[in-house]
Amino acid sequence: MLVTCECQHLKQEMKCNASKSSEGNSKKSIACDEECARLERNRKLALALNIDPEAHRDDHVPYSSDTLKMFRENVKWSQEQEREFRVFAADEAEKRLRFKPMPSHQRAFLHSLAEDFGLDSESMDPEPHRHVAVFKTPRFVMAPMKTLQECVRIRLNAEAAAASLLEDQRRLRSNNEAFNGFLLKHPRFGLTIEELRSELSTQFQYTPGLAFDISFLPSEEIVIKAKPATSSTNISASSIEAAIKAMKPSVLATISTKRFAETCQMCSSDASLNILRRGFEDESATDGWSRVAAKAIAPRSATPQRGVGEKSVYTVLGSKLKDAKRKKEALERARAEETLADDWEEEARREEMEAFGATELPADTKAAARTELLG
Repeated sequence: MLVTCECQHLKQEMKCNASKSSEGNSKKSIACDEECARLERNRKLALALNIDPEAHRDDHVPYSSDTLKMFRENVKWSQEQEREFRVFAADEAEKRLRFKPMPSHQRAFLHSLAEDFGLDSESMDPEPHRHVAVFKTPRFVMAPMKTLQECVRIRLNAEAAAASLLEDQRRLRSNNEAFNGFLLKHPRFGLTIEELRSELSTQFQYTPGLAFDISFLPSEEIVIKAKPATSSTNISASSIEAAIKAMKPSVLATISTKRFAETCQMCSSDASLNILRRGFEDESATDGWSRVAAKAIAPRSATPQRGVGEKSVYTVLGSKLKDAKRKKEALERARAEETLADDWEEEARREEMEAFGATELPADTKAAARTELLG
């Protein structure tokens, strides 16, 4: 029979020992330990704060993948061995647990489970009496809070969620729904529909047969969906997709300049604004317009860096202007020196008059001076 404590946390197998005159161990119970007290405190705290413990369980799995794999191969037998481990872990007086002889694949499960519990294990005796002994060492603290069955359920749910996500992505990638709008991811904080419509009004005017609805999705994305302008207007899905592709460069430029969102891609949505198809990274890479903010922030040209000891362009330009000015002044002085009086004889005569201090030179002096100048 299985004997438990009052909180049902500790369990221990005992012989019944019941008889006609004695109830044996049928009403016997185990005393709760410190772990039971901790769990009781957490339960009372959860009740006081109105917290659902089932909704706040983490998805951590304290067992190895090999342990879970072997557990799933033989669930009933593995649960019996796990129960033995938990009873042994809860009994502070017990330091060693010996299992009966068993095949090698079952011993492998016991070794793996002992490692997960923080216990040491060892196989003893030769075949066919080979069995596993488990020991408590200082590295052992306590048994894992989650059972193997709970962890298998957590792992299966995670695998199912991952498979569902992959299936949704595959379905979206293989969907042939025509694009009928744009999807803005991670929009700017405080962006309004009126502001977005005002900035994109010019692009909307180029498609007179279409009207555009702008809506916020629960995922905090913004969808700009195209539809016929009137109920009597008949426009095919392929025509709408062609118009969306034609608008794409101008819409991208506006969103990039205004920095309305981090990314923008074409999309297909139904009447309930469920996204049926997205322009994925590999698809948008061919037409070069998946990333918006990166292109808007990046500078068009790199600023040239000046090397060590290299003069600034302004310094070089100023020195060149000064050199040109000096050359011009020297040229003007040279031209002034080269300019001679038209009447060089009159100039020579004037110089002689200044030398002799007279206003008019004698005739013989004039002749001598003329002869000297000509000679």
